[in-house]
Amino acid sequence: MDSARRPTLRRVSELERRYVSECLDHGFETSKGSVFCTRLETAFAERLGMDYAISFVNGTATMHAALEAAGVGPGHEVIVPPLTMASTAFVALQAHAVPVFADVDPETFQIDPASIRDRVTEHTRAIIPVALYGLAPEMDAIMDIAREFDLVVIEDDAEAITNTYKGRQIGTIGHMSSFSFQSSKHLASGEGGMVVTNDEDLADRVRRFNSLGYAGVGSRKGRITKTDIQDPTYARHVSHGFNYRMPELCAAVALAQVERMHELVGRRVEVAELFLGVLKDCAWIVPQKTPAHCTNSYWTLVARMEHPDITWHRFRDAFVANGGDGIYAAWRLTYLEPMFADGCPVRHPAYRGTYQTYAPGLCPNAEAVQPKLLQFKTNYWDWSEAERQADVLAKTIAHFS
Repeated sequence: MDSARRPTLRRVSELERRYVSECLDHGFETSKGSVFCTRLETAFAERLGMDYAISFVNGTATMHAALEAAGVGPGHEVIVPPLTMASTAFVALQAHAVPVFADVDPETFQIDPASIRDRVTEHTRAIIPVALYGLAPEMDAIMDIAREFDLVVIEDDAEAITNTYKGRQIGTIGHMSSFSFQSSKHLASGEGGMVVTNDEDLADRVRRFNSLGYAGVGSRKGRITKTDIQDPTYARHVSHGFNYRMPELCAAVALAQVERMHELVGRRVEVAELFLGVLKDCAWIVPQKTPAHCTNSYWTLVARMEHPDITWHRFRDAFVANGGDGIYAAWRLTYLEPMFADGCPVRHPAYRGTYQTYAPGLCPNAEAVQPKLLQFKTNYWDWSEAERQADVLAKTIAHFS
């Protein structure tokens, strides 16, 4: 398909601007304080076919609230992948639990169910699988483990939306799912997040934790009423909670992004396919494997560099020198970050025991894969720029061939 058939998209369109203007017109009146959050939650739940959606200030608070709603606390363990943004492990610490790292599949880069099973102990209470780069993990196997050991599964879908696993949309398989609207994500409002679930009790717990433990909020109600707060005898707080609520301005933008979901995600998929066309004849750059039973929403197009004589930095530098935008590296494995040195969780005041040592060798596949990963941007709204970047990639590969 030529450039003329792919128009330039706007990351922020007139729809986002209109909704923000409407939000400002409300003047932040308390009585209208959750208009866009409510509309966003309704729209998001409908598009995923889920019963409940609760909006958040970001996609880390979402997972913290989900763990708390699941009853995860001191002395519990939460199984997470090491190859992802560190927030997935940090939320376990925020819930006064212990992150336990399971290894990844070397071809899909997703958390490996076999490694999850090996890490389950009597202390395990939850699993947070990550749909890394826009691809679902092997969710059936993960849910089987969860049923066997009575564990809660919280999908971290910050990097994925609309993609499917065996015909089911990502975010609809676990007990709860977390999404992000951070500025780099498929749908962006600068910051923001969402928890979805079909369990009303979990939704109530998530909402209360999101809203300072208010008695008057629930699965579909995000604010207490004037009648409540004008009563001097009103008992507001029935449980502990944080102020994790999404601002209305962010919700206004996120609502427009949700309404444009397939347009915005579709462009990333088109760009990834363009890059994959360049890589198809290159034996030493191996794209992330997308199994036949999955679709990929390509938050980035990621590939392993397997050339014996070319370093990651040398390839990146040549790509930039040829006019490329740059290549993102995969995150340093979370348990190899400096904060985990000397057994950081052991120093956590709520932690009573040593269940896992954080040191090299813990997840061999992840340690082998991480230094090789090339993450190519897919968020090119101007198709001619996407084509130019694909040409740069082809030129760079040819240079080393």
